[in-house]
Amino acid sequence: MDGMHHDEMMRGHNTTNGTMHHKMMMHMTFFWGKNAEVLFSGWPGTSVGMYVFALIIVFVLSMLIEWLSHSQFIKNSSSTSHISAGIVQTVMHTIRVGLSYLVMLALMSFNGGIFLMAVAGHSLGFFIFGSRVFKHGDVGQYEKQTDLPPMTC
Repeated sequence: MDGMHHDEMMRGHNTTNGTMHHKMMMHMTFFWGKNAEVLFSGWPGTSVGMYVFALIIVFVLSMLIEWLSHSQFIKNSSSTSHISAGIVQTVMHTIRVGLSYLVMLALMSFNGGIFLMAVAGHSLGFFIFGSRVFKHGDVGQYEKQTDLPPMTC
């Protein structure tokens, strides 16, 4: 760390031209609190309102991932072109993977609230879109394929 002590890094340090640089320490363990950086430098900052907004964004993104994972936009008919169906599947897969990476990057803030909102969003999303609770018909119909295969870790 260029010979700087930890406390100097947290307060900032003078450079050779006399300007002060402040560095925010990146957490490498879970922490609680509103002062976090999620996805973008300086966001949400120290504002409670912006932190709550970040929590809502992560929750909604997690639910969208589950919705895409369990949706069926492509109709199973002989008139559906394999090419157009493949393009729709590819676009949906791309969006789902992109959203998943955004949630993963948000989780890398190591903020406990962000973690809980991501888990809650995935849980509620699965409950609404993937579980049998809102499926009508027999159990065999529940096993109906979705447009996208399940995501694996």
